[in-house]
Amino acid sequence: MIPVLVADDHGFIRAGVEAVLRGSRFQVVAGTASGEETLAAISTHDPSIVLLDINMPGMNGVQALEALRSKGDKRAVVLLTAGINDRQLLAVMRAGVEGIVYKDGAEGGLVEVLEKVHAGGKAIDSALLQRALDLSLSVETGGPLERLNQRERRIARLVARGMRNRDIGAELGIGEGTVKVYLHAMYQKLGIENRTELALLAVNDPGE
Repeated sequence: MIPVLVADDHGFIRAGVEAVLRGSRFQVVAGTASGEETLAAISTHDPSIVLLDINMPGMNGVQALEALRSKGDKRAVVLLTAGINDRQLLAVMRAGVEGIVYKDGAEGGLVEVLEKVHAGGKAIDSALLQRALDLSLSVETGGPLERLNQRERRIARLVARGMRNRDIGAELGIGEGTVKVYLHAMYQKLGIENRTELALLAVNDPGE
């Protein structure tokens, strides 16, 4: 079984999640009602996935996620929410959230979301991804590639020109495998998943 921690200050939500997961390969090993409780329970139970409500008393879900990542903890986190505002969306995307699930209708797709993030993927609606990208572009005064170093920016711009990894490597005098390593690190820094999103950021970068 794959251990899951459910953090929500409403007991009936926690019970509902447990009911939805019953019969699947995911098992709720702990339930918490605040960010502080959640961080403590993660240390105790070591779940593979943390299902985290955004709005909780005390330390909320966004702050709990940021605290988790600040410690270098990369385990999968899925947000369970009734709604998410722009500030929260930017914060959780930058912190590296793996999934976002709306409480309304969650029973129909929760297992699928957990399967996807457990396999190393992301489960975030395309509309939310686009909204986060638009917000990021509007607030990043240094441009969307601000967090990248000079070589990474150059790779991003070559990607935007449609060049393949082999050709990028030849252009920069590095191996194709090294280009892949760079790209993976860049995706992590920018909170994106693929070269299409990277190309979109690169064409909007004022440093070009």
